[in-house]
Amino acid sequence: MTSTLRPAHATEEGKRPGRWLALSVLVLAVLLVAVDATVLGLASPYISEDLKPSGTQLLWIGDVYSFVIAGLLVSMGSLGDRIGRKRLLLIGATAFGAVSVLNAYATTPEFMILARALLGVAGATLMPATLALIRNLFHDPRERSLAIGIWGATASAGTAVGPVVGGFLLEHFWWGSVFLINLPVMVVLVLVGIKLLPESRNPAPGPWDVRSVVLSLVGMIGIVYGIKEAASHGFSWAALGAAALGGAALYGFVRRQLTLPIPLLDMRLFRDRGFSGAVLADLLTILGLSGLVFFLSQYLQLVQGRGPLEAGLAELPAAIGAVVAGLLAGAAARRYSVRAVVSGGLAAIGLALAALTVVDRSTGYPLLGTALLVVGVGAGLSFTVTSDVILGSVPKEQAGAAAAVSETAYELGAALGIALLGSIVTGVYRDFDAPTGTPPEAHESLGGAVETAASLPTHTAEALLNAAREAFTDGIALAAGAGAVVLLAAAGAAWVLLRGQQLEGREH
Repeated sequence: MTSTLRPAHATEEGKRPGRWLALSVLVLAVLLVAVDATVLGLASPYISEDLKPSGTQLLWIGDVYSFVIAGLLVSMGSLGDRIGRKRLLLIGATAFGAVSVLNAYATTPEFMILARALLGVAGATLMPATLALIRNLFHDPRERSLAIGIWGATASAGTAVGPVVGGFLLEHFWWGSVFLINLPVMVVLVLVGIKLLPESRNPAPGPWDVRSVVLSLVGMIGIVYGIKEAASHGFSWAALGAAALGGAALYGFVRRQLTLPIPLLDMRLFRDRGFSGAVLADLLTILGLSGLVFFLSQYLQLVQGRGPLEAGLAELPAAIGAVVAGLLAGAAARRYSVRAVVSGGLAAIGLALAALTVVDRSTGYPLLGTALLVVGVGAGLSFTVTSDVILGSVPKEQAGAAAAVSETAYELGAALGIALLGSIVTGVYRDFDAPTGTPPEAHESLGGAVETAASLPTHTAEALLNAAREAFTDGIALAAGAGAVVLLAAAGAAWVLLRGQQLEGREH
């Protein structure tokens, strides 16, 4: 009876008339979350001037959003499987809009970090729900690949569109406007989503294990915090302690999942070489993209003197490349192979980062624009195909958990890209030789140096800015080199791990 009913069900659901319109609602949600991950890149100088955070606080403002999302995605994906993905999406969208107001009106660095963390909690409900709903909207493998291509292109492009949106708003309004723009978008998403999105859930979900939720959150944040602190300040007891706590929590999480009758995340999925390879490629793709966009936003403004909107538009090639490549990725993977497309995408990002090791203060836009375009193409190819591989590897009842794995890799990659590559830039920058009598704030961040220079005599200010900009640019070149090594090594690993992997529907 099962074999008779399943195809009929797939036909009825897979050909849902409003499925492409429903996809537009899901794309809106993922675009907003992706934009919010990078929109602060351009706003950072303004936040520095207004809230006066330390260099470490500024990094936390930039990456705590992604850290919290990464820590909660698996739990939220599993929760969506249990209570309904549409319900979770609409609840999360409402919370996202409300918490955006807290971000816009933050008055201290500490409050800003807390508000960004709460935004991360709301964001964690959105990303896995969108991808899981796609899995249940589109049952035809080729249609699903195209839908995931649109979704993946939007997610990748959103990372690069963030600076454009932020630049436009910062040209006309104060920095809090980059958060208030979320409100009208979320209102549209909720009102349209109520009508268009179908509800879907696991019919036999089992309980939502709170202990697993806590272990996942503590583990992810502990590991990432330890890495960030070690990259920023060298190895310390605080960094080692956080990493050890995070590692112990993740070990406990894995052990618990293997013993639960119905786990939050089926760890046996990772025994599949293709699944594990896709997750790793997912993470490193976004690491390269988000890290590049984050530090180039500051370089274009504070080193080359571009306005916020001009700097945002200068990063647009990454979004264009991601959209075009994302839409073509599924067809390319079927024509050639999954491993060829994913490895090629990772290698493209690595080579683009390698080209940026020669960057200096006067580097022309042709090199920067070409590098951004190539990174966008590589991200669109790799991220879209790996998301399809991950989502297609599980029954639709577990779509939320599988989507959460893909999204955890995405958000962790974004957080690590900012933390590791950004910390390399910060570490090199802090050692620059400043003129005698320069306040210590100038060593905290380039934004701090620019603000300090405004209150110094002309000759001293010019010497300070020249030294600070030179050091920042040297940090970018070193970070780009480190990123290139990681991405090129990942391309080789993906070639091995994804051997024999195919997308569904290739034989047709």
